[in-house]
Amino acid sequence: MTMMGEFRQFAMKGNVVDLAVGVIIGGAFGKIVDSLVQDIIMPPIGRLFGGLDFANYYLPLNNQAMNLTLVEAKKAGAVLAYGNFLTILLNFIILAFIIFQMIRLMNKLRRAEEPPAVAPAPTPEDVLLLREIRDSLKK
Repeated sequence: MTMMGEFRQFAMKGNVVDLAVGVIIGGAFGKIVDSLVQDIIMPPIGRLFGGLDFANYYLPLNNQAMNLTLVEAKKAGAVLAYGNFLTILLNFIILAFIIFQMIRLMNKLRRAEEPPAVAPAPTPEDVLLLREIRDSLKK
């Protein structure tokens, strides 16, 4: 088999295609969650902490002015951008919680679809009798 044939066989396996679809949907879903955090959740939280954009919270590390935006402060020198980190951390927590809820729901649906385990049928009496005969002959 040629290398291209082997690659085609590998790429067309169900797991690889499912993984590709998952990555594409995950990327789009990540953008939705990022927008939710950046545009809806963080502005009220930032307002509670002084009315600024929370992503622009930083500590200058080289004696620069504090009234610059994060982009301007980074151009002026090193900064500790803790607000941006907290925004990304909140983004991750929300995304992880949503994925957890989705997997929990999928597991619940999977358990509901599975038929209940059937107890094994009792061994017929003639088979039990034959086993007793076999065991007594061995003795």
